[in-house]
Amino acid sequence: MKGIVLAGGTGSRLFPLTKITNKHLLPIYDKPMIYYPIQTLVDAGIQDIMLVTGGKNSGDFLRLLANGKSFGLKHIDYTYQEGEGGIADALALAEHFADGQKICVVLGDNLIEGNVRKAVDDFRNQTRGAKILLKEVEDAERFGVAELVGNCIVNIEEKPRNPKSNYAVTGIYMYDETVFAKIRSLVPSKRGELEITDVNNAYIREGAMTFSFLEGWWTDAGTFESLLRAANLVAHTRRQQVQDLERQLAQPVH
Repeated sequence: MKGIVLAGGTGSRLFPLTKITNKHLLPIYDKPMIYYPIQTLVDAGIQDIMLVTGGKNSGDFLRLLANGKSFGLKHIDYTYQEGEGGIADALALAEHFADGQKICVVLGDNLIEGNVRKAVDDFRNQTRGAKILLKEVEDAERFGVAELVGNCIVNIEEKPRNPKSNYAVTGIYMYDETVFAKIRSLVPSKRGELEITDVNNAYIREGAMTFSFLEGWWTDAGTFESLLRAANLVAHTRRQQVQDLERQLAQPVH
Protein backbone atom coordinates (compact mmCIF):
# COMPACT_ATOMS: atom_id res chain seq x y z
CA MET A 1 0.00 0.00 0.00
CA LYS A 2 1.14 3.53 -0.77
CA GLY A 3 0.67 6.64 1.35
CA ILE A 4 -0.36 10.12 0.24
CA VAL A 5 -0.26 13.30 2.36
CA LEU A 6 -2.34 16.21 1.07
CA ALA A 7 -0.76 19.53 2.05
CA GLY A 8 -2.01 22.08 -0.46
CA GLY A 9 -4.39 24.99 -0.06
CA THR A 10 -3.77 28.59 0.96
CA GLY A 11 -4.43 28.29 4.70
CA SER A 12 -6.63 31.38 4.55
CA ARG A 13 -8.25 30.63 7.92
CA LEU A 14 -4.82 30.99 9.56
CA PHE A 15 -3.87 34.31 7.95
CA PRO A 16 -1.55 36.17 8.69
CA LEU A 17 0.40 33.13 9.98
CA THR A 18 0.22 31.74 6.45
CA LYS A 19 1.14 34.96 4.65
CA ILE A 20 4.74 33.84 4.19
CA THR A 21 4.56 30.08 4.64
CA ASN A 22 2.40 27.05 3.97
CA LYS A 23 -0.03 26.13 6.76
CA HIS A 24 1.45 22.65 7.01
CA LEU A 25 4.88 24.05 7.88
CA LEU A 26 3.60 25.84 10.99
CA PRO A 27 4.80 24.40 14.32
CA ILE A 28 2.68 22.05 16.41
CA TYR A 29 4.48 22.02 19.76
CA ASP A 30 7.94 20.67 18.93
CA LYS A 31 7.57 19.68 15.24
CA PRO A 32 6.29 21.14 11.99
CA MET A 33 2.66 20.19 11.31
CA ILE A 34 3.58 18.10 8.26
CA TYR A 35 5.67 15.72 10.40
CA TYR A 36 2.58 14.29 12.09
CA PRO A 37 0.67 12.88 9.08
CA ILE A 38 3.88 11.47 7.62
CA GLN A 39 4.61 9.75 10.92
CA THR A 40 1.05 8.39 10.94
CA LEU A 41 1.75 6.62 7.64
CA VAL A 42 5.18 5.38 8.73
CA ASP A 43 3.75 4.02 12.00
CA ALA A 44 1.16 2.14 9.91
CA GLY A 45 3.95 0.37 8.04
CA ILE A 46 3.77 2.46 4.87
CA GLN A 47 7.14 3.39 3.37
CA ASP A 48 6.21 4.60 -0.13
CA ILE A 49 4.85 8.13 0.38
CA MET A 50 3.93 11.08 -1.83
CA LEU A 51 3.37 14.65 -0.65
CA VAL A 52 0.89 16.78 -2.62
CA THR A 53 1.41 20.48 -2.01
CA GLY A 54 0.97 23.83 -3.71
CA GLY A 55 1.29 27.58 -3.31
CA LYS A 56 4.31 29.85 -3.28
CA ASN A 57 6.17 28.01 -0.51
CA SER A 58 6.04 24.47 -1.84
CA GLY A 59 9.82 24.34 -2.23
CA ASP A 60 10.17 24.65 1.55
CA PHE A 61 8.81 21.11 1.95
CA LEU A 62 11.76 19.74 0.01
CA ARG A 63 14.21 21.71 2.15
CA LEU A 64 12.52 20.48 5.32
CA LEU A 65 11.81 16.86 4.46
CA ALA A 66 14.44 16.10 1.79
CA ASN A 67 14.22 12.37 1.04
CA GLY A 68 12.51 11.46 4.32
CA LYS A 69 15.61 10.15 6.08
CA SER A 70 14.46 11.53 9.45
CA PHE A 71 11.41 9.24 9.21
CA GLY A 72 13.46 6.21 8.24
CA LEU A 73 12.38 6.52 4.61
CA LYS A 74 14.59 6.08 1.56
CA HIS A 75 12.58 8.43 -0.61
CA ILE A 76 9.59 10.82 -0.67
CA ASP A 77 7.74 11.72 -3.85
CA TYR A 78 6.37 15.22 -4.40
CA THR A 79 3.75 16.69 -6.73
CA TYR A 80 2.24 20.15 -7.12
CA GLN A 81 -1.41 21.27 -7.05
CA GLU A 82 -2.16 24.47 -8.92
CA GLY A 83 -4.85 26.58 -7.27
CA GLU A 84 -7.49 25.25 -4.88
CA GLY A 85 -9.56 22.50 -6.44
CA GLY A 86 -10.42 20.62 -3.28
CA ILE A 87 -9.18 17.48 -1.58
CA ALA A 88 -10.32 15.14 -4.33
CA ASP A 89 -8.65 17.32 -6.96
CA ALA A 90 -5.38 17.14 -5.01
CA LEU A 91 -5.69 13.37 -4.66
CA ALA A 92 -6.19 13.00 -8.42
CA LEU A 93 -2.62 14.24 -8.93
CA ALA A 94 -1.31 11.08 -7.25
CA GLU A 95 -2.85 8.63 -9.73
CA HIS A 96 0.46 7.92 -11.48
CA PHE A 97 2.15 7.44 -8.11
CA ALA A 98 -0.52 5.01 -6.88
CA ASP A 99 0.05 2.87 -9.98
CA GLY A 100 -3.01 0.70 -9.40
CA GLN A 101 -2.21 -0.06 -5.76
CA LYS A 102 -4.32 0.60 -2.68
CA ILE A 103 -3.62 3.93 -1.00
CA CYS A 104 -3.91 5.49 2.44
CA VAL A 105 -4.53 9.23 2.32
CA VAL A 106 -3.94 11.58 5.25
CA LEU A 107 -4.83 15.26 5.30
CA GLY A 108 -1.77 17.32 6.15
CA ASP A 109 -3.41 19.14 9.06
CA ASN A 110 -4.72 16.03 10.85
CA LEU A 111 -3.05 14.76 14.02
CA ILE A 112 -3.84 11.62 16.00
CA GLU A 113 -2.71 10.22 19.32
CA GLY A 114 -2.85 6.56 18.43
CA ASN A 115 -1.83 4.26 15.63
CA VAL A 116 -3.89 3.24 12.60
CA ARG A 117 -1.85 0.19 11.72
CA LYS A 118 -4.65 -2.30 12.46
CA ALA A 119 -7.09 -0.38 10.26
CA VAL A 120 -4.50 -0.24 7.47
CA ASP A 121 -3.77 -3.97 7.79
CA ASP A 122 -7.50 -4.71 7.72
CA PHE A 123 -7.84 -2.69 4.53
CA ARG A 124 -4.93 -4.52 2.96
CA ASN A 125 -7.01 -7.68 3.40
CA GLN A 126 -10.21 -6.02 2.14
CA THR A 127 -10.87 -7.26 -1.40
CA ARG A 128 -12.21 -3.98 -2.77
CA GLY A 129 -13.65 -0.61 -1.87
CA ALA A 130 -12.69 1.95 0.74
CA LYS A 131 -12.28 2.39 4.47
CA ILE A 132 -12.60 5.48 6.65
CA LEU A 133 -11.96 6.21 10.32
CA LEU A 134 -14.64 7.81 12.48
CA LYS A 135 -14.32 9.74 15.71
CA GLU A 136 -17.08 10.86 18.06
CA VAL A 137 -16.89 14.64 18.52
CA GLU A 138 -18.89 17.44 20.13
CA ASP A 139 -18.75 19.78 17.11
CA ALA A 140 -19.75 17.39 14.33
CA GLU A 141 -21.16 20.23 12.23
CA ARG A 142 -17.57 21.25 11.40
CA PHE A 143 -16.86 18.00 9.56
CA GLY A 144 -18.21 15.35 7.24
CA VAL A 145 -20.63 13.36 9.38
CA ALA A 146 -21.40 9.67 8.98
CA GLU A 147 -24.98 8.44 9.16
CA LEU A 148 -24.89 4.93 10.59
CA VAL A 149 -27.51 2.21 10.43
CA GLY A 150 -26.33 -0.77 12.43
CA ASN A 151 -22.81 -1.61 11.26
CA CYS A 152 -23.16 0.23 7.96
CA ILE A 153 -22.57 3.79 6.81
CA VAL A 154 -25.51 4.82 4.64
CA ASN A 155 -24.42 8.40 3.90
CA ILE A 156 -21.89 11.11 4.70
CA GLU A 157 -23.08 14.71 4.93
CA GLU A 158 -20.58 17.55 4.68
CA LYS A 159 -20.77 20.13 7.49
CA PRO A 160 -24.47 19.58 8.26
CA ARG A 161 -26.44 22.12 10.27
CA ASN A 162 -28.23 19.27 12.06
CA PRO A 163 -25.83 16.29 12.18
CA LYS A 164 -27.46 12.85 12.11
CA SER A 165 -24.73 11.52 14.38
CA ASN A 166 -21.73 12.75 16.37
CA TYR A 167 -19.32 10.66 14.30
CA ALA A 168 -16.98 12.82 12.25
CA VAL A 169 -15.09 11.42 9.29
CA THR A 170 -11.43 11.96 10.13
CA GLY A 171 -8.93 13.00 7.49
CA ILE A 172 -7.61 9.47 7.00
CA TYR A 173 -8.99 7.62 3.99
CA MET A 174 -8.14 4.26 2.39
CA TYR A 175 -9.08 3.55 -1.23
CA ASP A 176 -8.71 0.92 -3.90
CA GLU A 177 -7.63 1.74 -7.45
CA THR A 178 -11.15 2.81 -8.53
CA VAL A 179 -10.90 6.06 -6.55
CA PHE A 180 -9.40 7.93 -9.48
CA ALA A 181 -12.21 6.97 -11.85
CA LYS A 182 -14.66 8.16 -9.20
CA ILE A 183 -12.86 11.50 -8.94
CA ARG A 184 -13.03 11.96 -12.71
CA SER A 185 -16.82 11.54 -12.53
CA LEU A 186 -17.30 14.25 -9.90
CA VAL A 187 -19.06 17.56 -10.45
CA PRO A 188 -17.64 20.57 -8.54
CA SER A 189 -19.60 21.56 -5.44
CA LYS A 190 -21.06 25.00 -4.72
CA ARG A 191 -17.60 25.89 -3.43
CA GLY A 192 -16.21 25.09 -6.88
CA GLU A 193 -14.22 22.15 -5.50
CA LEU A 194 -14.16 18.39 -5.98
CA GLU A 195 -15.29 17.09 -2.60
CA ILE A 196 -13.82 14.02 -0.92
CA THR A 197 -17.24 13.44 0.68
CA ASP A 198 -18.65 12.82 -2.81
CA VAL A 199 -15.92 10.21 -3.38
CA ASN A 200 -16.79 8.48 -0.11
CA ASN A 201 -20.51 8.51 -0.89
CA ALA A 202 -19.78 6.89 -4.26
CA TYR A 203 -18.19 3.97 -2.42
CA ILE A 204 -21.13 3.86 -0.02
CA ARG A 205 -23.59 3.59 -2.93
CA GLU A 206 -21.59 0.62 -4.21
CA GLY A 207 -21.78 -1.05 -0.79
CA ALA A 208 -17.99 -1.00 -0.69
CA MET A 209 -17.28 1.29 2.30
CA THR A 210 -16.08 -0.04 5.64
CA PHE A 211 -15.09 1.90 8.74
CA SER A 212 -13.34 1.73 12.08
CA PHE A 213 -13.49 3.96 15.13
CA LEU A 214 -10.30 5.90 15.82
CA GLU A 215 -8.89 5.43 19.31
CA GLY A 216 -7.22 8.25 21.24
CA TRP A 217 -7.56 11.93 20.45
CA TRP A 218 -7.82 13.39 16.97
CA THR A 219 -7.82 16.97 15.76
CA ASP A 220 -7.31 19.05 12.70
CA ALA A 221 -5.18 22.20 12.89
CA GLY A 222 -6.72 24.42 10.26
CA THR A 223 -8.09 27.20 12.48
CA PHE A 224 -6.55 29.25 15.28
CA GLU A 225 -8.57 27.31 17.84
CA SER A 226 -7.69 23.87 16.49
CA LEU A 227 -4.04 24.87 15.97
CA LEU A 228 -3.80 25.71 19.67
CA ARG A 229 -5.72 22.57 20.63
CA ALA A 230 -3.36 20.42 18.58
CA ALA A 231 -0.30 21.92 20.27
CA ASN A 232 -1.80 21.41 23.72
CA LEU A 233 -2.76 17.80 22.98
CA VAL A 234 0.72 16.97 21.71
CA ALA A 235 2.34 18.71 24.69
CA HIS A 236 0.13 16.78 27.13
CA THR A 237 0.92 13.49 25.38
CA ARG A 238 4.65 14.20 25.48
CA ARG A 239 4.48 14.96 29.22
CA GLN A 240 2.55 11.75 29.84
CA GLN A 241 5.14 9.75 27.92
CA VAL A 242 7.97 11.27 29.95
CA GLN A 243 6.14 10.61 33.23
CA ASP A 244 5.41 7.02 32.22
CA LEU A 245 9.08 6.48 31.37
CA GLU A 246 10.20 8.01 34.66
CA ARG A 247 7.85 5.71 36.58
CA GLN A 248 9.18 2.69 34.72
CA LEU A 249 12.78 3.64 35.48
CA ALA A 250 11.92 4.20 39.14
CA GLN A 251 10.54 0.67 39.53
CA PRO A 252 12.80 -1.49 41.73
CA VAL A 253 14.65 -4.27 39.95
CA HIS A 254 13.86 -7.70 41.42
